[in-house]
Amino acid sequence: MVRVGVIGLGMMGLTHLDVYSKRKDARVVALSDADPDRLSGKVRAAGNIEGQAQGGFDFGSVRKYAEGKALIADRDVDLVDICLPTPLHKDFVLVALAAGKHVLVEKPLARTAADAAAMAEAARKAKGFAMCALCMRFWPGWTWLKDAIAEGTYGKVRSAWFRRVATHPGGPYYSNGKASGGAILDLHIHDADFVQHCFGMPRSVFARGYAAVSGEVDHLVALYSFDGVPLVAAEGGWAMAPGFPFTMQYAVNFERATATYDLASKQPLKLSAGGKEEAVPVDPGMGYEREIDYFLGCLGRGARPELATIESAAASVRIVEAEAESIRTGKAIEIR
Repeated sequence: MVRVGVIGLGMMGLTHLDVYSKRKDARVVALSDADPDRLSGKVRAAGNIEGQAQGGFDFGSVRKYAEGKALIADRDVDLVDICLPTPLHKDFVLVALAAGKHVLVEKPLARTAADAAAMAEAARKAKGFAMCALCMRFWPGWTWLKDAIAEGTYGKVRSAWFRRVATHPGGPYYSNGKASGGAILDLHIHDADFVQHCFGMPRSVFARGYAAVSGEVDHLVALYSFDGVPLVAAEGGWAMAPGFPFTMQYAVNFERATATYDLASKQPLKLSAGGKEEAVPVDPGMGYEREIDYFLGCLGRGARPELATIESAAASVRIVEAEAESIRTGKAIEIR
């Protein structure tokens, strides 16, 4: 039984609690949040995708800490699940790893590539295992795509396009780009990371975008350069007009088929080949359950996670910083 402490009870913290409450191999023993109303369960954050933060966890059954580092010091906690605002990730991850704990930390890994690199170095040396919650690497329909690319099921990829756009989530944190990083870091990184997951690190990136609310880039389109893949692009942002629905899509053109995904569709994943289009069955649920299932499985086997390492999460922050530099300079940026 893995004993879990969750730090940060916003939308993602509550979503993780929902997942743990359904498992038999893990038990949440401690919670931490600086907001007493969140810590008591009186105030609960809402998600932007149906199924997030459903509220199935009993807040009365665990120890509570106003300060996250006190939770880390709790000897009954084996796994520290960090769902704090991005600028706080580095400090709490380093303290938890130094304490010998296992660590699951939400995306984006860090506010800057330099902080992310320091976390990756600490994870390499740590006794405990660490993983970043890169949920798209585990998302039904997206895991199918990764496998199809890796196995060459439909031939080589000719083009890949990803789109993730929404209205601004509101609130002081997301409106402060110095804290959140803007949509380019907080939202679009899902697709920048998935591009890396499927194709490796791009040689360079060329991007165009603009600031809308946060003061940082809130809407962009990025073109990634790879050897052997002619066209890879991603659009992301939270600058759409009020009332615009959250949109999560991809379209990937292989030599012998075209795969499309649209979260809003009743049959989100479709494959066009041989003159016809067919729906591809997709397992129910979301990536949050599967990422936690994977990490707990790693802990049970005593094996370091390989699907969403801290090192690869740090690389995705480097990609996003290169995109932001490209937008600032108007030039393609090599990624080293």
